[in-house]
Amino acid sequence: MPVDADAVPVSGIWWRHVPHRGRVDYRPPHPTDGRWQRGGIVEAFYFADSDETAWAEWYRWLSENGFRPHELMPRNLWRWKVDISRVADLRTAPQLRRVGLDIPPPNKMSWLPCQLVGEALYMDGWPALIAPSAARPDEGQVLCVFRDVERPPGLTPVPPPRVFRNPPVPPTGMRT
Repeated sequence: MPVDADAVPVSGIWWRHVPHRGRVDYRPPHPTDGRWQRGGIVEAFYFADSDETAWAEWYRWLSENGFRPHELMPRNLWRWKVDISRVADLRTAPQLRRVGLDIPPPNKMSWLPCQLVGEALYMDGWPALIAPSAARPDEGQVLCVFRDVERPPGLTPVPPPRVFRNPPVPPTGMRT
């Protein structure tokens, strides 16, 4: 059954960080799961609407997985030009409720319902979805671009990356 989502265009600059000296379109050695997809079904690029949201999501991930920030440094923060004409819009509580979800809490325990919605969108031919950041729901958004090719259309990295040798100060408005 198709997912009841509105389509919006998404264009502009979005952020994504990768391990230092990693490829700009870094792909982990094994497909990984994310909030909106399971790697065994479809991989994805995750982008943040700001560098603060990118770091908030990273700190949330570290907290959940038991890493200390210095253990995964240095990192490269890349800007990407995004231009995708049809993105599933899940940015608001009413839009999330239409697909059977609430504002995502910042933990993996809440992933499966989101993954099922994301995978249904992918199966329906949506290239991407936009949703509130679980780490900064009042201030940030994430863009999940389904990755069934090396670099999906509409994504262009903007060099050079900003290199962080030390963890940045945790952003305000963050939930972990």
